[in-house]
Amino acid sequence: MLERSAGILLPLSSLPSPHGIGTMGKAAYDFADFLAAAGQKYWQLLPLGPTSYGDSPYQSFSSFAGDPYFIDLELLVEDGLLVREEVDTRDWGSDARRIDYGRLYENRFPLLAKAKARGYDRDREAVAAFEQENAGWLPNYTLFMALKRHFGMKPWTAWADEDIRCRRSSAVIEHYRAELRKDVELFTYIQFLFFRQWATLKAYIHSLGIRIIGDLPIYVAMDSADVWAEPEMFRLDAHGVPTEVAGVPPDYFSEDGQLWGNPLYDYEAMEKDGFGWWIRRVGGAQKLCDVLRIDHFRGFASYWAVPYGETTAKNGHWVKGPGMALVGVLTNWFRDLDFIAEDLGAPSPDVTRLLEDSGLPGMKVLEFAFDPETLSNYLPHSCGENSICYTGTHDNAPLALWREEATEAELAFAKTYLGLNEEEGFCSGLLRGGMGCGSRLFIAQMQDWLEAGVGSRMNTPGTSSGNWQWRMLPGEASKTLAERIREMTRIYGRL
Repeated sequence: MLERSAGILLPLSSLPSPHGIGTMGKAAYDFADFLAAAGQKYWQLLPLGPTSYGDSPYQSFSSFAGDPYFIDLELLVEDGLLVREEVDTRDWGSDARRIDYGRLYENRFPLLAKAKARGYDRDREAVAAFEQENAGWLPNYTLFMALKRHFGMKPWTAWADEDIRCRRSSAVIEHYRAELRKDVELFTYIQFLFFRQWATLKAYIHSLGIRIIGDLPIYVAMDSADVWAEPEMFRLDAHGVPTEVAGVPPDYFSEDGQLWGNPLYDYEAMEKDGFGWWIRRVGGAQKLCDVLRIDHFRGFASYWAVPYGETTAKNGHWVKGPGMALVGVLTNWFRDLDFIAEDLGAPSPDVTRLLEDSGLPGMKVLEFAFDPETLSNYLPHSCGENSICYTGTHDNAPLALWREEATEAELAFAKTYLGLNEEEGFCSGLLRGGMGCGSRLFIAQMQDWLEAGVGSRMNTPGTSSGNWQWRMLPGEASKTLAERIREMTRIYGRL
């Protein structure tokens, strides 16, 4: 059960680091200390899986694996797996505020290969235990990544050998596993390193009384080990091509809707299996976090299906989802895991009913509250206890940037409603409004506390470049800021 408290949303990638991206190294431990000093009980993250095209954490090669970019290189030096010169002579980019994913791709994997060459035999027993513990997903993932490298990093649907593309027999799978043994070992060792570093960091975070909120994308990427290994769980034709794909319909924000392109689930097949696929997936997420935010929760009630090959989401149609048949299985199976339902979007009776039936807390977004034409149920006084209040999500502008993008009428209403004034500051006043609401938990983006504006947005939906890049600079999570956050947290009974 979530208690009245507060937390901060900051992706691991956004931590400061001399090596191009935030990692599980010193800066992560320092930020955990900052959260404790600030009286925050939760650290919310974005998905931690290996990113694929577009660098989005919501398009991953696996829903179980960890992102190799998050492995801290300093810790590998300390462990004797890398030499300092090997790390320091790499070009990680010149902009400490932005992630250069191209440089990461070029530089990280050669270093991780060096680490494997030095550590694989040394750690053989520990690696073998790790393999046994993760036997449900690790062999498929490591072979998938080895095959991607073998076939020039093409999507699995474009691999030249149809036998392995369609997993025709166990013989062909074992043939490639033997042929690509070195790469299979490399990707195994990379995951071993990731989960070893994560276990240590997670234990430290817990020692400070802080819980981790993870993020579960409702869909998986087409080009993923998940789909390649278990195509029967998805709506694909005999050649592995989707019949329909995921998206959302046209709305006020987009006349074409959003065409995500993810394959849709075959819920009939999943239900016959007792939703074992989902149990395994959530079980994997539970190893990483204490609370799980289900992204696009409304897709369990009904989802937008777009015919494969369409260039927009306009010509899709609504399909009834599994509803409580699935949600009930997950909440009953994982009684020691708290869930948050991302129920944002246009109001829909089936989504409202599913949320009520599940008993899960939904989300209230402060930035959506200040339409002067209607009294929104996102206004602080309307936020019920069984909800999570956010200033904004990773898809929204941080508060200082929202101030520039909002209409004059919205700003005027916000100023009147919250009594905003220049002495207190615009961002501080909005944060005060969120802290004081009735929601059990209040979450703000770190950018909101830093009053970061232009260039600080994590993601702009519907755009394909410039996203997932923002980083915090060293020293910005200061002692003074922690004290200010703690005092506001105390005043509103969230310590």
